[in-house]
Amino acid sequence: MPHAVSVPSARPSVESALRTLEAEGAGIATLRDALAGALGDDFARAVELIAAASGRVIVTGMGKSGHVGRKITATLASTGTPASFVHPAEASHGDLGMIRNDDVILALSWSGETSELSDIVAYSRRFRVALIGITSNRDSALGREADVCLCLPKAREACPNGLAPTTSTTMQMALGDALAVALLENRGFTSQDFRLYHPGGKLGAQLKQVRSVMHTGERLPVVALGARMADAVVTISAKGFGCVLVVDAQGALVGIVTDGDLRRHMASDLLSRPVEAVMTQNPKAIPPETLVAEALEMVESRKIGALPVVEAGRPVGILHVLDLLRAGAA
Repeated sequence: MPHAVSVPSARPSVESALRTLEAEGAGIATLRDALAGALGDDFARAVELIAAASGRVIVTGMGKSGHVGRKITATLASTGTPASFVHPAEASHGDLGMIRNDDVILALSWSGETSELSDIVAYSRRFRVALIGITSNRDSALGREADVCLCLPKAREACPNGLAPTTSTTMQMALGDALAVALLENRGFTSQDFRLYHPGGKLGAQLKQVRSVMHTGERLPVVALGARMADAVVTISAKGFGCVLVVDAQGALVGIVTDGDLRRHMASDLLSRPVEAVMTQNPKAIPPETLVAEALEMVESRKIGALPVVEAGRPVGILHVLDLLRAGAA
């Protein structure tokens, strides 16, 4: 008889994870309270300083703060605020030349005493480049020299030794996200602006407008008011969208006949009846500038297979759920 295998309990690791999340959550809560108080004024000044700059945000930091800085750089750049990361050590060996007077430097250092930042800080003072510091020590070298000091509140690291940057880096990243979103809103950055920087992948597909994937022209399944259902059924079969759009004499969309309508009105005289006797009036339609993501949500929530696309009340296209899937939006 085989021996039973002893499997160590996973609970200690789960309990450790919960302690980590509790510590980091407490850090975020403390940061939120600070922003609601005195830190809020400095935060608003930082946003105004960056928004008014004609150059880029130059993000810099060493070690874990540097890794967080790279993420902040990417978030800023993708939401309409031009940004570049400059490594402080490389800055001391020529990369200071990447920084211009119309830029704003965003320097991260939890202690505010990171020696590798000294050259980039001195450069900012010599050439009057605006400097924003993110640190937990306002009286540090970085805190004293910064034009705006975003002083993070003290918080307990999740590391049981209180050494590994955990809660502190989470707070730095959260403050960076808050800056990026505030700047996004300040600039009036729209979903279409967002699409310019995210053309690839699922996100890019969701940010497309339906005009880029809809069927137009001869592909449209259209019949006029007064047409017989026999003609409507032929059009449904020929076009392959599972529906036909009904228009009035001016070409305006007034109804739709779907496969479901055919089943609900099935009778021996169905094919001889006029389309208006069977159609669903005032069908849901969308304009061509609708985002693909919004169209996908609509077809899923309404459990429909196709959507008419209208402009000035007239059908200019039709969008099938398969078009959304092929576009990669799902």
